[in-house]
Amino acid sequence: MAGQRARLAARVMADFLVVLTGFAAASHLRRLLEFAMGRDLSVFLRSSSFPITCLGPLLLQGAVLTLLGYSEGLYRPELFRSPREERFVLAKVVTWSTLLLSAAICLGIDEMSLGALMASAPLNYLAMLGWRQWRRKAVGVHAAQMRNVLIVGAGKLAREVAAHLEQNPGLGRAVRGFLVEDGLVGGDVLGTVEDLPRVALAEFVDEVLLAIPERRDLARRVIRDARLNRLDVKIVPDLFGFQAQPAALENLGNVPVLTLYEEPIPAFGLFLKRAVDVVGSTVGLLALALASAVIALLIKLDSEGPVLYRAPRVGKKGRKFLCYKFRTMVTEADKLKAELRACNERQGPFFKITDDPRITRVGRFLRRYSLDEIPQLWNVLRGEMSLVGPRPHPLDDFAHYDLEDLRRLDVTPGITGLWQVTARRDPSFRRNMALDLEYIEGWNLWMDLRILYRTVSVVLQGSGA
Repeated sequence: MAGQRARLAARVMADFLVVLTGFAAASHLRRLLEFAMGRDLSVFLRSSSFPITCLGPLLLQGAVLTLLGYSEGLYRPELFRSPREERFVLAKVVTWSTLLLSAAICLGIDEMSLGALMASAPLNYLAMLGWRQWRRKAVGVHAAQMRNVLIVGAGKLAREVAAHLEQNPGLGRAVRGFLVEDGLVGGDVLGTVEDLPRVALAEFVDEVLLAIPERRDLARRVIRDARLNRLDVKIVPDLFGFQAQPAALENLGNVPVLTLYEEPIPAFGLFLKRAVDVVGSTVGLLALALASAVIALLIKLDSEGPVLYRAPRVGKKGRKFLCYKFRTMVTEADKLKAELRACNERQGPFFKITDDPRITRVGRFLRRYSLDEIPQLWNVLRGEMSLVGPRPHPLDDFAHYDLEDLRRLDVTPGITGLWQVTARRDPSFRRNMALDLEYIEGWNLWMDLRILYRTVSVVLQGSGA
């Protein structure tokens, strides 16, 4: 473990040095270009090619780059030997770290050459890629650095591991042979498990790979003998045909748990979605403050009752919350709903009547232009809703869900959604569900922006319920 930490620190420091030298080289090249174009020696006298004031931002860029790289698995040993994936991850972390620092420069947070920073990005990428390729070749050339491996087990799993190690000498491991529990010994099968101390000594073994982990008693014996002989021990688990995740092992108390599959989560995209929600709801609440006051006054003059209607709704993962709306119905509306259920014009668990007798005069106008939903911006700001997402249903509608309908609750509900801008008057709950699932499964931030744009058109047309 100490050796792994040392190698990790060395790779991180190498990338830090690349960031510093890359910017210095790009700055110097820029000055040479200015001199070549203008023949003015003063460009070399104005300041050094690496101003000391740039050190802080560059260290910040190096920290961002290495943190992004670590989260993307750039410093994992297995990725170190995977050139194709390594190139992709390097390009990704260099691009993002450069863009983030460029944004800081454009905002005036720091004074440094934006041109030199952008020019250093390809230099950094090529330098980081170059030293990794050099080290990969160096590891493959120096046989003295190879570790001798003894594999316990000779079945399919053990043979697959041996074949991979032999086909990838850059991994720095040489298979010396196999041990079996019992059976014929010969060829590359060097002995039985009882022979481990003798074979390890004769073959100068550094590491034991246990490829029969299902035999608990045998595994404990192998681990004990390997530790007595001061050998590294690794277990090759049978993952039932799955491929483990990069960061697969975690501890639940004293119990190790291996992750076989983990559903990918677009964390950065969801962060941007939440940022749009916070900014949009804040701007909306401030911009519509005067209109909200006028609406509140009209509601009070039109009918008795509170201005706001606080309705229990079902949100993400079935969590209940109070959804805020301007009141558009008489105060006894919820009690009258059961009596009007037979007049429901929608199919499935949700309820809607075109000429609902419970709606007030002002309420009908508010609903037509969706003005009654302005207070839901507060739900968005609180994180209970999003600007875009499946509409939250009342508790009595939720009680009529089928099991497959619960999938629409995998995401945060929204003020508007794909259904509202494409099939708002479609009475079919199945159609509503299909559009909600289409949104959930194909979500991206661009889809949200398109739905918001189309919502403005729908609202201005006065096609609300």
